[in-house]
Amino acid sequence: MMFTGTWRLLALIVRRDRIRIPIWLFALTLMTIVTAPAFEGLYKTQQERQVMAETMKNPAMTAMVGRGYGLGDYTTGAMMAHQMLLFTAITVAIMSILLVARHTRADEEAGMIEMIRSLPAGRLSNLSSALLVMIAVNLVLAAATGLGLAALRIESMDMEGSLLYGAALAAAGIFFTAVTALFAQLSENSRGTIGLSFAVLGISYLLRAIGDVSNGTLSWFSPLGWVLGTEVYVNNYWWPVAFTIAAAFTIMALALYLNSIRDLGSGFLPSKRGRSHASVFLQGPIGLGLRLQRTAIVSWAIGMLLLGISYGSVLGDLEEFIGGNEMLAEMVSPAEGVTLTEQFMTMLMSVISMICTIPPLMMALKLRGEEKKNRTEHLLVRAVSRTRLMGSYLAIALGVGISMQILAVFGLWAAGSAVMEEAILFTTMLEAALAYLPAMWVMTGVALLLIGILPQMTSLTWLYLGYSFIVVYMGDLLQFPEWMRKLSPFGHIPQLPVEEFDTAKISLLVLLAAGLMLAGFIGYNKRDLQG
Repeated sequence: MMFTGTWRLLALIVRRDRIRIPIWLFALTLMTIVTAPAFEGLYKTQQERQVMAETMKNPAMTAMVGRGYGLGDYTTGAMMAHQMLLFTAITVAIMSILLVARHTRADEEAGMIEMIRSLPAGRLSNLSSALLVMIAVNLVLAAATGLGLAALRIESMDMEGSLLYGAALAAAGIFFTAVTALFAQLSENSRGTIGLSFAVLGISYLLRAIGDVSNGTLSWFSPLGWVLGTEVYVNNYWWPVAFTIAAAFTIMALALYLNSIRDLGSGFLPSKRGRSHASVFLQGPIGLGLRLQRTAIVSWAIGMLLLGISYGSVLGDLEEFIGGNEMLAEMVSPAEGVTLTEQFMTMLMSVISMICTIPPLMMALKLRGEEKKNRTEHLLVRAVSRTRLMGSYLAIALGVGISMQILAVFGLWAAGSAVMEEAILFTTMLEAALAYLPAMWVMTGVALLLIGILPQMTSLTWLYLGYSFIVVYMGDLLQFPEWMRKLSPFGHIPQLPVEEFDTAKISLLVLLAAGLMLAGFIGYNKRDLQG
């Protein structure tokens, strides 16, 4: 009786996500299959691959992509798995978190689960159907990725390794499916469910990064460390996949049990009681917006500070590593007046800046989320204009974006200063980071434009950010043409201090951001509100 109607609800979920799920699967599979030939084309000889293997030994790259394996004979397969598996697994985890939250706590908030419960449906049918769909989605991804990689017929990428690559991705997705299902029982709302799930993902990445650089044991406390422990295309260990899936099913069982004993609409981590009367701070849209998102803001602030510290802590080892490696010293020649560490810092800044773009986008898109829940109309029927309401969320987004950049840079500088003999000046790092603000503003402008004109398509903002990450961070590796990089605002930012500051480009980005925001305000004021 507890599972009555599970298969019908499963079909309903598939029907609702008939476009969303195939897009996720196609994008992830295509990205993986396209990358492998790019590695083979870019590093054609064993000597070239061994040079790349030397760069992978440095602590900064270890923190970023994971501990190297197979570096003595760095084949295309080993290179592919070492440099791509972690980031692809993180993307799969994000997919799982968003889809599970959508069909569990978000539907419960919207009253859909209450309606389903009024029909002949078991108490656990909705959660179990969501879990089954996500398990199936991850298994399809594993099969498509594994068979696709094997079909490339690259010498060092055999069938077993390819299937293990896909299985490792599926294991990561299933694990974070379980984690999100658990937090859907603990939290009272979808915001908390997604926030806590992303917190686990972030902590997993940091634990793995710190463990891979220093104490290898620490990496085994991270599910991402388990995924990398498969050592795909080198040793092909299957037991980490089995362990990850076993842990996932244990967490799922706990989530199902908690779902069976809790009241609909409640959570095991209830919100504390608020004040009887609102403070002056809450009597305006900015104060209300900050109050609604304060948990996310604080969580991201801590995460950005820790991210900066984790990267900064290896800068000292990086300097020593480059200086003591004759092959790298010959391969990487410093620009005039710029150290090798500062050159490497430019890549870190682009990655950090794109990660720091996530919180301001979340702040801006919260306006659309409140609209979908029919909450904004309660504000607009009072003495609050649409311009003031959207402006409040924009102000929060811009302030959060600047704050995240500063916190990440402070962590990078503080940790770097502690481990480097000649530390990079804080002002140098800050200038390099703040140069990316116009690109972040363009992304925020895109979000506002979609909210104002095409509110149903706001998810395209995340797709655009993902595109930016791929073409900017992996563009050289995948040999994308330069025009693809220029389609992203991050592709126009000068990489300080290696490159000179380009006032013209930055000014154009600022004007573009302002134009997008203005168009968003105009559209939001003219269109009808939607539930």
